[in-house]
Amino acid sequence: MANYDKGLQQVRGVIAAAHKDCSLLEKLQFYDQWATQYEEDVSILEYKAPHLAALALASVCQGKQESKLVLDVACGTGRAAEELQHNGFNLFHGLDGSKGMLEIAKKKELYQELKQSMLGQGQLPYDSEMYDAVVIVGALSDGQVPVSVLPELLRVTKPGGFVCMTTRGNISNLKYKAELEEEMSSLQNKGFWEQVLVQEVEQWEKATSEKEITQESDYIRGVIYIYRKMSAPSIVS
Repeated sequence: MANYDKGLQQVRGVIAAAHKDCSLLEKLQFYDQWATQYEEDVSILEYKAPHLAALALASVCQGKQESKLVLDVACGTGRAAEELQHNGFNLFHGLDGSKGMLEIAKKKELYQELKQSMLGQGQLPYDSEMYDAVVIVGALSDGQVPVSVLPELLRVTKPGGFVCMTTRGNISNLKYKAELEEEMSSLQNKGFWEQVLVQEVEQWEKATSEKEITQESDYIRGVIYIYRKMSAPSIVS
């Protein structure tokens, strides 16, 4: 138990560094250096988002899943694609800002295509209405990918296709979560997509700082959202 606790404390320090306010170059350097230890670290945190998001998308995405093309945004080392493959999906394109993370993902031979591109820096490097589903797991949170990326996720999704997103429900992320849900509602009110699933998860991952731990639990909450794109005019970012 002592070794595990020591490991958890170390990982908490790493996660804090991932969310700190710093330059784009510094953030990319951090993720490049973290890539080889990333999966071990999130395993210590009992991070469930890729597994739960894949199950959720499979539950709403009917038909021949193996023929559906999925864009994995902020794909990291490819954990979401691994889980999606376990749930019947087989065609993946991946996008991430970190070269180091993409090198790990490439070795898994899950993706037909991988691209390096920063999120929130303009349009995604894909044509409109390319994908049957778009997933972004773990990156929509404070200090990570801005809420302004949502219209781009919609743009590259086919009409009738799904956008699957996750965010954390911990104290430090509540402002971001509210902004994210406000943007989701705005896009729905404009007729661009419709909500098909919201799944609240009590034990999303181990708390990454002492202030997030409560008397009831040392886990933080998380949320999975899935929206279906409507047949609507193109969205311009």
